Amino acid sequence: MFWRLIYNLLMPVGFLFFLPGVLCKYRNRGGWKETFAERFGRFTPRRIEELKAFHGAIWIHAVSVGESVVALSLIDRYRKSHPERKFVISTTTTTGQELARSKAPENCAVIFCPIDFWWMVRRTFNVLQPSMLVIFETELWPNMIAEAHKRRIPVAVVNGRMSDHSSRGYRRARTFFAPILEMLDLISVQSEADAARYRAVAPRANVVVSGNLKFDQTPPENLEAADLDAYFGSGKRIVLLAASTHPGEEALISRSFLELKKRHHSLKLVIVPRHAERGADIAAILTECNLSFVRRSNASCAEEPVDALIADTTGEMFRFLAAADIVIMGKSLAGQDEGHNLIEPALLGKPIVTGSVLRNFRFILQILKDAGAVATVAKDAELTGVLDTLVSSPEKRRELGEKAAAAIGVHRGAAIKTINLLENLLAEK
Repeated sequence: MFWRLIYNLLMPVGFLFFLPGVLCKYRNRGGWKETFAERFGRFTPRRIEELKAFHGAIWIHAVSVGESVVALSLIDRYRKSHPERKFVISTTTTTGQELARSKAPENCAVIFCPIDFWWMVRRTFNVLQPSMLVIFETELWPNMIAEAHKRRIPVAVVNGRMSDHSSRGYRRARTFFAPILEMLDLISVQSEADAARYRAVAPRANVVVSGNLKFDQTPPENLEAADLDAYFGSGKRIVLLAASTHPGEEALISRSFLELKKRHHSLKLVIVPRHAERGADIAAILTECNLSFVRRSNASCAEEPVDALIADTTGEMFRFLAAADIVIMGKSLAGQDEGHNLIEPALLGKPIVTGSVLRNFRFILQILKDAGAVATVAKDAELTGVLDTLVSSPEKRRELGEKAAAAIGVHRGAAIKTINLLENLLAEK
């Protein structure tokens, strides 16, 4: 195919351009790295032997931590209705790999996804020999899709979404992207708006609306809240959790925290950055704000109670959410407007504070707004006032959290729809 020839000619150039960033992330980011050679399609003889037991499995690709959490939740639901199924889950990032390896059930193998060079992809397919390829959300790699198609292996995108920004880019290059999308056997998307964007790029693609799988997430079994006494001391306190933060947000939230601390002496701050390797940068910000703090990656406890904890680790978000009294969701303040998943704190009935524009999570935000179940901040200057209202009122916190949990519960059911769609693909094979 002409589009694939052009892609494979340009791919080495693009790879060399992005290689420094890939190596930098590999060096600085934590997580599982022992089998990172699988990113280059290289498997040890021992791994090849191990993976023989998973021939015929459903290969599910999830990029990083967030997608891996949802993918594992889908696998758990899948196993209950189809216990005979085997799974392989792949990730791109080392942090996603570590989470998947720590949470994967017995009938699920975990690998690194190969870089999209045709020979690396082909080698991985030869090792896995899957019965189906399932891609989470937006990770569309042409050679991976084409190789599965060539082998007559069904390929599906699940929990698909397409932002306005991405849609414009896809439409401009529809000559390239339309054949890729139309090669997919199924594109299962979160909303009608996502479906319309996909169809605008590839009218002949098989696009189905099945809902957002994140609504069907459940908190981990036997969830225990993070032990914050080790950092903040015992006694009554109000914990403000800044979750999945990005550059600029930590400084803004820290300044608001300092202002609130003057009136609410029991207030404590926990910052969980989206990328754990930013722990040192956040430490510099808190030092400049004259806040006492501990980095979780460096210490399991504090010598004496501190004002703030930098939770620069991975795979512990639910534990910190469970320990929080108020949750600020990141990538929504300080010039950020793409947003992050609001469903996880809502599942636990936590009061949520977020920016008023979430380009990647508009549907979820609207659901919560319609239910009066979220506090939004239109301008950064409003953050302190919005937080003050919640810190001052346990009743308001409880009401907001209960409404959030109820609003999310109404939209469950995407997992069953998705599993049925995938089973139909396998039956048609």
